[in-house]
Amino acid sequence: MGKIRVGMGYDVHQLVEGRDLWLGGIKIEHPLGLLGHSDADVLIHTICDAILGAANMRDIGYHFPPQKGNEFENIDSKILLRKTIEIVATKGYHVGNIDATICAERPKLNPHIPSMRQTLAEVMSIDPDDISIKATTSEHLGFTGREEGISAYAVVLLEKD
Repeated sequence: MGKIRVGMGYDVHQLVEGRDLWLGGIKIEHPLGLLGHSDADVLIHTICDAILGAANMRDIGYHFPPQKGNEFENIDSKILLRKTIEIVATKGYHVGNIDATICAERPKLNPHIPSMRQTLAEVMSIDPDDISIKATTSEHLGFTGREEGISAYAVVLLEKD
């Protein structure tokens, strides 16, 4: 077995009117969307941070700075994920598996998880079976419980042959 490394990611974005809701690379029908510099896909951002952290290559804000008017403004986060995979590949790493959790009161996310897994697997060129996505709520506590935002956590295993 080659070298393995583990990374952890966390992200949160505010829910607002007038934005589409993107999670795990798919658009989900909901009256509110996530606010951010890009499309604000909180799950993809979390996964990017976990991947970069595992490779000891800083974080998503370092590689894709959220500066007004730059090339990353309103970008599809799937592009950021693809670029993240390319960045860690320069050190010889590839994703072994991902375990992620999304915390949101609404919308109900379980029906969308298979599509998220398939979309993310295609972007990263890995097997969907190597991606676990879970959905939970905060039982009406805190900002997620008040439906002010959505958070996500991820743990990633990177492998190096």
